[in-house]
Amino acid sequence: MLVWFLPLFLLFLMIGLPVFFGMLAAPGILLWLNGQDRDLILLYRNVYNGMASFPLMAIPFFMLAGELMNRGGITMRLVEFSQAMMGHFRGGLAHVNVLSSMLFAGLSGSAVADTSALGSMLIPAMEKEGYTRKFAAAITAASSVIGPIIPPSGIMIIYAYVMGESVAALFLAGIVPGILVGVGLMLMVKLQADRYGFPASRAKASWGERGQASLKAFFPLMTPVIILGGILAGVFTPTEAAAVAVGYAIIIGMFVLNTLKLRDLPDVFMRAAMTSATVLLLVGAAMAFKTVVSLSHTPEILAEFVLGLSENPLILLFLINLLLFVVGMFLDAGPAIIILGPILGPIFVDLGVDPIHFAIIMSVNLTVGLATPPMGLVLFVASSVSGERVETISKAILPFLAIEIVVIFLITFIPEISMTIPRLTGFAD
Repeated sequence: MLVWFLPLFLLFLMIGLPVFFGMLAAPGILLWLNGQDRDLILLYRNVYNGMASFPLMAIPFFMLAGELMNRGGITMRLVEFSQAMMGHFRGGLAHVNVLSSMLFAGLSGSAVADTSALGSMLIPAMEKEGYTRKFAAAITAASSVIGPIIPPSGIMIIYAYVMGESVAALFLAGIVPGILVGVGLMLMVKLQADRYGFPASRAKASWGERGQASLKAFFPLMTPVIILGGILAGVFTPTEAAAVAVGYAIIIGMFVLNTLKLRDLPDVFMRAAMTSATVLLLVGAAMAFKTVVSLSHTPEILAEFVLGLSENPLILLFLINLLLFVVGMFLDAGPAIIILGPILGPIFVDLGVDPIHFAIIMSVNLTVGLATPPMGLVLFVASSVSGERVETISKAILPFLAIEIVVIFLITFIPEISMTIPRLTGFAD
């Protein structure tokens, strides 16, 4: 009977029940009908046990650091730096949009924060420069998915916790894929700029202007250096690194740049608390969900089905990418990782796929799903920021999604892209 918990969960999602309640109601109902009262008590007890974790404290700290940086005017400095470096190219503001997303990713690790912060600034600016609003919204949404790929990444912290992997290894494995997505988007921007005659946003900056912009962006750009450098050097754990990032953001915003005021802090704390609570509730439900997954023997059943399709890991990876891409169209990355990670991960590890490599495949694929029609979350955020319809943005984003899909398959079939840095630093075999 417990095998039916997954179809029941999907039914709850289809009728609009929030993911958190669906993840608990579906297995809970079946355990109750099955007379397994002891397991039912264990299910709901594990919700709290799943959240009461030192590694998971990194999530609210990183989210708070991103909110502090955003409120402190850091976004504007990153955009100015990007304009000084790339604004003179044809399609300059579109290139600036992508580069700003890559830089912002090292601060927030959130695609939604990226779309909201950069979109509200760059979409109107691009429209004034002669870009169509739908193109400006599309490139903003497409580039925002870099946020959860380049470290720090809330999605990777969740994956590491649920699957028992190293957060540092996942962070390091996400660096090159994130850069690859950004470079791919810039190549597509160049092709479209040449075809449609997009303008440059400014004349080529002098070395003095570039130096000045670099100085303004220096302290914000040091954030990912401090985070990763401290973790790799063994100075602090990922959770401690997140706390250090918060302290650094407060010092820079309030005392160095003087852009963050004491009166801003209550609202910043409230926004970070609300976002963190949503994520942590999902993680707690996920750990309870894993209990029922193990009781129902779903991984074994699914493993038999998958291995029945083919025993070639390359073919299976191709099929799983298609599955994840479809799932990403309808379900956000966090819940999808929480639900599918414990089921799919062990299958591919048994087939010889490195667990860190599979984690990156899954994380990048589902992150791209955030910008995939019809239910991609950042499409709705971009629509809200730009005033353009979701349907219109969905059509304009297709060339950029094509690039991101190519990158996904490159990551899948060339493991060295994601595995080289973790191996060189000793965080992967």
